[in-house]
Amino acid sequence: MVGNQFSLDINPELTRKILVKFIRNEMVSAGFSRAVVGVSGGIDSAVSLMLATEALGSENVLAIRMPYKTSSPESLEHAKWVIEKSGAKKLTVPITEMVDAMLQHTQDADQIRKGNIMARVRMIVLYDQSAAFEGLVVGTGNKTEILLGYTTIYGDAACALNPLGDLYKTQLRQLAAALGVPEAILSKPPSADLWVGQTDEGELGFTYAEVDRLLVRLVDGRFSIEDCGEAGFDRKFVELVIDRIRKNQFKRALPPIAKLSN
Repeated sequence: MVGNQFSLDINPELTRKILVKFIRNEMVSAGFSRAVVGVSGGIDSAVSLMLATEALGSENVLAIRMPYKTSSPESLEHAKWVIEKSGAKKLTVPITEMVDAMLQHTQDADQIRKGNIMARVRMIVLYDQSAAFEGLVVGTGNKTEILLGYTTIYGDAACALNPLGDLYKTQLRQLAAALGVPEAILSKPPSADLWVGQTDEGELGFTYAEVDRLLVRLVDGRFSIEDCGEAGFDRKFVELVIDRIRKNQFKRALPPIAKLSN
């Protein structure tokens, strides 16, 4: 396979139009006209918020910041900027007391467990506010995170619809830039902001740029390990990524239901 077949370049304007239409259609189909978006100060939530306000009107979108006591002040400021730019309704719900109440019963919890608790508390806040606002929760997860399982099931993975789930992180950056997301947000290290100093790429052990080049071949191109090696990828890296995809399949599927009826 040669040529530009596995380019990660997108047409940002066409992509924007498709995703705005997707949000409108899914809302109408579900009988809703309002949306709720959790805004972290990162690229993904910024793009979801901007698309949602364009699709539904800013008055019909509620943007929620949910800081923990260790959350980055910079991220809070970036989230504030995105919300103001979008014109969405805004709400800030600190989660420190809720999370710490849970942590009192999990003294031996490591950083991953603590991070999962924070992600799930934020999900509770989003869904509670979605009931009050009468709107659907719009997701913010991108294709790279979903494939790698870099997401908390029933946490940040929980949503009613996800406009970003078929965009690799590399592609999402292009869309974010076209939408006017500022350089300060585009250039900072991606982070779920679950603990001080935490970054996505630090946890994963590789960059989004590196893994996206591989994923577009593995997933979209159905490359084998041998094909990837011929394309210049290190075999251990390929095997690591394939292992992550396989191990996290359960996060991408609805819970299986045992079939008893005829």
